[in-house]
Amino acid sequence: MNDTAMMLRRALADTIGSPDWRKALEAVPRELFVGDAAYLADATRGDLWTPVRRAEVGVDDWLALVYIDETWVTQVDGVLAEEATGAVTGSPSSSSTTPSLVVRMLEAAQISKGDRVLEIGTGTGYSTALMCQRLGDSVVTSIEYDPAVAERARKAITEVGYAPTLVTGDGLHGYDDNAPYDRLIGTCSVRTIPPAWMGQVRAGGTITTPTWGWMGGIAFAHLTLDEDGTASGRFLKDDLYFMRARSHLPPPRPPIMTGIGQARETRIDPAILNGEAPLFVAQLAAPAAQRSSSGDTTILLDVGTGSRADTRPNPGGGWTVHQHGPLRLWDAIEDAILIWQDAGSPHQSAFGLTVTRDRQYVWLGEPDGRSWDLPA
Repeated sequence: MNDTAMMLRRALADTIGSPDWRKALEAVPRELFVGDAAYLADATRGDLWTPVRRAEVGVDDWLALVYIDETWVTQVDGVLAEEATGAVTGSPSSSSTTPSLVVRMLEAAQISKGDRVLEIGTGTGYSTALMCQRLGDSVVTSIEYDPAVAERARKAITEVGYAPTLVTGDGLHGYDDNAPYDRLIGTCSVRTIPPAWMGQVRAGGTITTPTWGWMGGIAFAHLTLDEDGTASGRFLKDDLYFMRARSHLPPPRPPIMTGIGQARETRIDPAILNGEAPLFVAQLAAPAAQRSSSGDTTILLDVGTGSRADTRPNPGGGWTVHQHGPLRLWDAIEDAILIWQDAGSPHQSAFGLTVTRDRQYVWLGEPDGRSWDLPA
């Protein structure tokens, strides 16, 4: 046993301060799950990643990096850090998530001894190992979409000595063989709740997952299953999210021309969408839209219908919006933002989510209050 690693694990557990998960944090060697290399982000370019290797920095410095309470990117656009021959451009596709964030997820799901758990998104396998340590590996099932990431996690989990059910496949389909589960946790973010999950959690069990829509709005769902197969619950106060499930990513967004379509004065400042709660609300009103900006112009595009909107400031004050296509995206967003403001501009935790066999909808205040349907 490496004494330095043990000391660092204890220090990490002290930092996180979770009585329920402390023993697991002290027992699970994070260095095995980060592996032999990780990516460092470039200081100026958000899409440039340089691998740093354990062999290059030395064991002690590597351990010091591993046990910082930070996320370490382990794969960029399908290229594992161990396999990179130099700097890589692209977006992170797998990572070892900040340990304190992992523990917040496990605590939010209210996982405890005796629970049978399905984890969607094995990733490096670190959170899987924490659950195995605390619950016993026979009650833990974890699914990973990416075969290379899944194999990497399997090796690390096996090396530590755990033997949960590990599945390579689309986690949005769940894993029926070990159902029913007491707790289902999504360690990837989803746009809507996959129907398969609903049928694999027992009545009284829970689904806990970050949601992340195409405009970038996030909310942290914690749903309880009823006897009739309905799930409902209020979003949690944590602004917690993970990488998106790959099949829930938005479609490619082509460039569009702005200033086209019907024009009018806006009723809200477009800059309000820079806030997390109002962006979440705007996304409820236009769930298929994607948002971008060009200078002081805000651009919305619904790829499926071709609907678009763009806003720009007027020289004398205020803003003009142009809208084109079958959906009036900005009209719908303005209406939703004004409803939210009338309610006191609350955090996402003032909203809830109900999922039935036929419908998923987000409500404000109470389930019978103002609601918005999520896309089918």
